[in-house]
Amino acid sequence: MTNQAIYDAFEKQHSYSFSTIHDGYPEIRIAHFNTYDDEGLYFMTMKIKPFYQQLVTSKNVAVCSLVANEGGASHDENGLPGFPPGYFIRVSGDVRELSPEELNEKANKNPRFLPLVKDADRYPAMTTFVLYKFKGEVFDYDFEKQTRDYKIHRTRFTFGGMSQEKAGLTIDPEKCIACGACEKVCTFSAIIPGPQYQINSTRCDECGDCYITCPVNAIVAKSPLDEPERQNLGKKLRIYNQNLKNAH
Repeated sequence: MTNQAIYDAFEKQHSYSFSTIHDGYPEIRIAHFNTYDDEGLYFMTMKIKPFYQQLVTSKNVAVCSLVANEGGASHDENGLPGFPPGYFIRVSGDVRELSPEELNEKANKNPRFLPLVKDADRYPAMTTFVLYKFKGEVFDYDFEKQTRDYKIHRTRFTFGGMSQEKAGLTIDPEKCIACGACEKVCTFSAIIPGPQYQINSTRCDECGDCYITCPVNAIVAKSPLDEPERQNLGKKLRIYNQNLKNAH
C-alpha cells in the first residue's frame, strides 16, 4: 500500500487512537494524521503534553482506527455480538520530531503541509512528528458474509525498511497428513487443501480452531500452547460442534 492509501484509510474515520508507553503502561488518546508524503505519515501534538514526552523518549507509536459501514454492534438472543461489514487499520513503528525549518521546507514544496505550518504559528507549543518506519495491516471484515463468501481479508504492509510480522498460524508440511480436520473446523475459509494443507494468512483470523483440532499437531502458532492444554481445548471444540449438530 502507498502512504496515500494508508492515510486515506485512516482519514475515513477522521480521528483515531494513538498509543504509547509510559512507566511500563500503555497510554492511548484520540488524534489524527495531518498529511503524508514519500517519507512517512505526519501528526502533531503540543510539547507540554505527556504524549510528546512519551514520543521523544520511546521514539515509537502505535495507531489504530475502526471504520464500520453502518452503525455499531448488535446482539442476538444469546447475547452474542454481530458486526456490520467494515475494516480496521493499524500501524506501529518509529517516529522522529521535525524541526520548524524542516516543516517550512516541506510546506514550500508541498501545499499539503501548509496547514501544519499555520497550526504551529497559531500554537507555538505545537510540533510535528513523522512516522517514518512502520508495519501494519488493513483488516477488512464481513463476518456475516453479506458481500462475499469469506469473513475477513488482511492486507499487510511495511514502510521504511520495517520487517513484517510473520503469519500467526502456519502448517508444517513435514507433519501434515492431509486429513482435512483443519478445513472442517475453519469458519473463515482460510484452509487450502492439497498434498500438504496450507493456511491462507490473508483470510485467517487466528482463532485457533485448526490448531487445537489437528490430530498430529502440524499447525504452528506464534504463541503455542502446551500439549495437554491444546488437546483439552480440542476436546471442548469437538463437544461444542457435536452439540451444535445435534441441535439442528
